[in-house]
Amino acid sequence: MSEIKFANVGHLREGGYVMIDGFVCQIKSMEKSKPGKHGAAKARISAMGIFDNQKRNLMAPVHADAEVPVVDRGNAQVVAVMGGQVQLMDVATYETFNVPKPTEIKDLASGDEVEYLRFEQLFKILRKRTSMTG
Repeated sequence: MSEIKFANVGHLREGGYVMIDGFVCQIKSMEKSKPGKHGAAKARISAMGIFDNQKRNLMAPVHADAEVPVVDRGNAQVVAVMGGQVQLMDVATYETFNVPKPTEIKDLASGDEVEYLRFEQLFKILRKRTSMTG
């Protein structure tokens, strides 16, 4: 379901995604150096792992290709909260899956709608959606 594209390192932008050491990361900062007398311009990328919150760095020539993961974003309804896991059901496909319970989101309960990120078998709940019922 998820895929990886290739993009020129010079075309990557802050806030975008990149694969570093096999981990899906979101780019936090990017610096480009000017080409030297005998070398090509280089890019230094600082990124944060989406699913493991680890900081990673990538140093590569600007003209090199980098792996760019296609991260799916979706909405789901909370079916059950079971200790450290949350069972979600996608509102579009009705697919159910278990996700680690996020520490930053309090008071998740059955029936709540959440926004999530997915890459292959990795999931992360981004935020709880506010209900529009009055």
